Amino acid sequence: MSRIARRFATLRAQGRGALIPYVEACDPDYDTSLAILRGMPAAGADLIEVGVPFSDPSADGPTIQKAALRGLKGGSTMKRVLEMVRAFRAGDDGTPIILMGYTNPIEAYGPERFCMDAKAAGVDGLIVVDMPPEEADLLAGPAAANGLDIIRLVAPTTPNARLPIVFNGASGFVYYVSITGVTGTRTASTDELAAALPRLRKATDLPIAIGFGIRTPELAANAVSVADAAVVASALLNTLEGTLDGDGKATAKTVPAVLEQLRGLAEAIHAVSKTGSK
Repeated sequence: MSRIARRFATLRAQGRGALIPYVEACDPDYDTSLAILRGMPAAGADLIEVGVPFSDPSADGPTIQKAALRGLKGGSTMKRVLEMVRAFRAGDDGTPIILMGYTNPIEAYGPERFCMDAKAAGVDGLIVVDMPPEEADLLAGPAAANGLDIIRLVAPTTPNARLPIVFNGASGFVYYVSITGVTGTRTASTDELAAALPRLRKATDLPIAIGFGIRTPELAANAVSVADAAVVASALLNTLEGTLDGDGKATAKTVPAVLEQLRGLAEAIHAVSKTGSK
């Protein structure tokens, strides 16, 4: 059983949902992002998404775009991202790590080499935002050979007839993009989420994580009341950005501020019983 499957099985047995925070590699520098990554499990993270900085994102809003540019300025490369995961694994062998990014850096690195190196570093899953199922053969074979989950995204506009295509070859969990738009913009209502989940449950037995627009502990709790996990990205990155100095460098407040916010999110999520009571 993979780390991702094992973690969701454990949470299911405990009757609670998962918090999946996001950290951008090398934002604003390698050491700061690694310190945040290392602190996330103790602050309440159940799984963690590590963003691979890319200069031309298509799904990310202004907040993650700025974080990616800071990460690139901070020295991010695919090799550096994998070094960061490897350093994290030296002290944590249990928390699942998912890389989230785009096709171009993977193709430039070499898909087979990337999957081998990602597995060796301790990566568990991949979210490749601009890789539709019809083009998944780029990674499907190498990922399967190295035990990496390919996590698919589903949007509110995805028709029911397409769901079997999207879920074919998917593993780990499903990432439900809760809004029609980019990250960090508006937020889906609880009613919208509750209406969307049943059709996904009919199409897959995989856990479902809700992302895009989860900004507050209340919204995160609402998300896990209907799904299996909440993904929080832009809210944490906004906090990080607010602690940087005039030159865009980390300060003594950067790591503690992000982890304190994470604790508040975790407290809200972990207080939600999957039976519906809090």
